[in-house]
Order: sequence, then structure tokens, then C-alpha cells
Amino acid sequence: MKTQDIRELSVEDIEKKISEEEGNMVDLRFTHQLKQLTNTAKIKLTRKDIAKLKTVLREKEIAAIKSEKKEGVN
Repeated sequence: MKTQDIRELSVEDIEKKISEEEGNMVDLRFTHQLKQLTNTAKIKLTRKDIAKLKTVLREKEIAAIKSEKKEGVN
């Protein structure tokens, strides 16, 4: 998933996507432990996707806080 695509999502969609990806991560780890996962690179990609999602979510939170502070000053 590309960062630009993530930035276009709403906060609720990002949170939903994070929970989905974390569920996928649990499934991938479980499958890997059972020696049934053929493409182990999926674990790394999923972990990176979760990190991207959380980073963009935090950026949006910081932007919201800054806009609230600006509105409070004026």
C-alpha cells in the first residue's frame, strides 16, 4: 500500500485498515509457525503497511491538534 493512497483515506478508514492488517499479521504468524506459509516476505510487508498506516494516522492527529490551537489563538 502506498503512502499517498493512505493519506487520501479518512481517520476512521485508517483505523479500520490498521485493525484488519493486525488481524492479517496474527494469521500470517500463526501460519508461519505451522510451517505452512510459503511466502514469508508477506510478514515483513504487512508489518511495514501497519507502520505506514500508524504514521499517517499520527500525522493527521498532529495536524488536527495544530489546527485547534490556531483556531483557539484567533
